[in-house]
Amino acid sequence: MKKNIYNLIWKWHFIGGLISLPIVVLLSITGIIYLFKDNYENKRLTEMTHITPKGNQISYQEQWEKVENQWGKKPEALVINDENNKATEFTSGMFSHKSSFFIHPYTGEETGRITLNKTDMHQVRKLHGELLLGKFGTKIVELVASWMIVLLFSGIYLFWPRNGFKSLFTIRTKLSKRILFRDIHAVTGFWFSFLIILILAGGLPWTDVFGSGYKWVQDSTESGFPSTWSSRSLKSVPSKESLPLDDLVNKSKQLHLNGKVSIHLPNSPTGIYSISNETSELSKMKVFHFDQYSGKLIKSHTWADIGIMMKTRIWVMAFHQGQFGTWNFLLIILSAFALIVLSLSAVFSYLKRKPKENFRLPSTPKDLKLGVGLITMISILGLILPLFGISLIFIVLITAIKRKIKPFRS
Repeated sequence: MKKNIYNLIWKWHFIGGLISLPIVVLLSITGIIYLFKDNYENKRLTEMTHITPKGNQISYQEQWEKVENQWGKKPEALVINDENNKATEFTSGMFSHKSSFFIHPYTGEETGRITLNKTDMHQVRKLHGELLLGKFGTKIVELVASWMIVLLFSGIYLFWPRNGFKSLFTIRTKLSKRILFRDIHAVTGFWFSFLIILILAGGLPWTDVFGSGYKWVQDSTESGFPSTWSSRSLKSVPSKESLPLDDLVNKSKQLHLNGKVSIHLPNSPTGIYSISNETSELSKMKVFHFDQYSGKLIKSHTWADIGIMMKTRIWVMAFHQGQFGTWNFLLIILSAFALIVLSLSAVFSYLKRKPKENFRLPSTPKDLKLGVGLITMISILGLILPLFGISLIFIVLITAIKRKIKPFRS
């Protein structure tokens, strides 16, 4: 019975791996390339932002007004810059729709523009996240990521040492090539499984089905951002004149925030000024909301105010992108290469063992009954990873129909 269960898991491990393999390799390669986004874009960014100081700087308020006149978009935020030889950056939009306008702080002239969704690296990201196929591609990536998690769990079960732990550290190089590739696959998979699962977890919040479900649970349990983290629910009390942007720049400097600091600009007479920061030291994330007329602090939040599900989401997504420094960056690259090695060694191992005329898989009895524990584990994975669950039901139905139409032959 145990042998039949083992063969069944091995069979589905193979089928899932075979289907996922091309996309896993593609995601690994594009992931590695995207990690070097800043390095790739640095030259162009330097050309736009490096300026020569000329006399006195124009006030931030005047820079804002000049950007409004020169840009076809309404500036939504100012990125604080303490260096006198760099252009001032104003931004508009969010995520893939974000764009930046750079202005010379001494002359008021435009020094450049960047539209995120028109950059080379954005195309790499779209290939990585949706295979350049839009929503349909996103679901394919999510399906493959879901199966990858199942493959890693099943691989640990298949390779778990049953006669001592020597096999966890041993790659047999003097036997057949099949054994060599098999050991490379198994040992690499075992030792990188936790890291790869963590990386996959960091990508899942971006997906459609899992991401939507996660957000629903987060909202239902009120474990996301507090409602006033965003300025949408807050309002200024209209008065005669708004505070000049320069006053908010001074306030932001007095706050001594870590990382990249931005001032979000009021978009209406009742809008507010918001100061926030982006930092890899997540515990130092903060946001401050100020009345645009009086400068009075309306509301502020720190990392401690964020719910546990949102904290988890932010952390795994940052880890996925290698944002915690060199150690994180190197771990992601190493894990991506490990995934490529895992995929290729699996193919070579099977090609060395299979009969030339067909792809033979382990046979399992038609009447094999799964234990409660295995059924429970599969059900839990199917609920947590909906696309895996749906695909498994689909495969089981197709298999059942084929058996009805044509008698099973071993």
